[in-house]
Amino acid sequence: MNWYGVRAIYRFEMARWGRTFGQSIVAPVISTSLYFVVFGAAIGSRITEVDGVSYGAFIVPGLIMLMLLTESISNASFGIYFPRYAGAIYELLSAPISSFEATIGYVGAAATKSIIIGLIILVTSNLFVDVTIMHPYWMIAFLFLTAITFSLFGFILGIWADNWEKLGVVPTLIVTPLTFLGGSFYSISMLPEFWQKVTLFNPVVYLISGFRWSFYENADVPVGLSLGITAGFLVACLVVIGWIFRTGYRLRA
Repeated sequence: MNWYGVRAIYRFEMARWGRTFGQSIVAPVISTSLYFVVFGAAIGSRITEVDGVSYGAFIVPGLIMLMLLTESISNASFGIYFPRYAGAIYELLSAPISSFEATIGYVGAAATKSIIIGLIILVTSNLFVDVTIMHPYWMIAFLFLTAITFSLFGFILGIWADNWEKLGVVPTLIVTPLTFLGGSFYSISMLPEFWQKVTLFNPVVYLISGFRWSFYENADVPVGLSLGITAGFLVACLVVIGWIFRTGYRLRA
C-alpha cells in the first residue's frame, strides 16, 4: 500500500477545502438556522411531537443527513472532476499509485469534510433544541458509513460527468428531492397507506430512518435493513469504481 501517495492526495484535497473553510462552515450553520426558523417555527407550532419526540428535535437527524448526502457527493465529484477538466488526471494515472489507493485519497478527504459539516450541524442544532443521542456509537457508524458511501457515489459522478452542468444534475435534481421526500422532516407513518408503500422505494428513507433510530430509537423501517441497504450500495459503488479504473472509462479519453 502506497500510503505516501494516499496521504498526498488526501492532504491536497483537504488543503483545497481549507482555503474556503470559513465559507464551508458558515453556510451550513446559516442553512441549519433557517431550517429551524422555517420548519421549527412554522410547522412545529402545528406539529408539537412526532413519535413522542418534539418536532424540532425530530428533524435534526434529517437535517444532518440532508447536508451529509449533498456535501459528500459534491466534494467527491468536484475532487475527481477538476483534475479531468484541467488535464492533471494523466499525471495521476501515470503515478506509482493504484486505483484503489487513489480512491482512498479522494473519497477519504470528501468523507472527512462531510463528517465535519455533519458534526457542526449537530452542534448548531443544540443551540435551538435539546438533542438526545441514545446510541452514540451507532450514530457515528451511520455517519461514517453514509459519508463514505455517498462520497464513493460522488466519485463516480465526477468521472461520469463531462461538463460542469452534469456535475450538478444528480445532486440537485435527484438526491436533494429524494432526501426531502425520504422523511427528513416527517415520519412516513404520517402519510396515507398508499404513499407509505411508494415511499419505501426511496433508498434515502432507509438512511434517514436508521440514523434517526440512533438518536431516539424511532425508525420507519427496521434498523438492520437500513444498514444492509447502505452497505449494499457501498459495495455496488466499489464495484463500479473498480470497473471504471479497469476499463479507463472517461479517464483516458
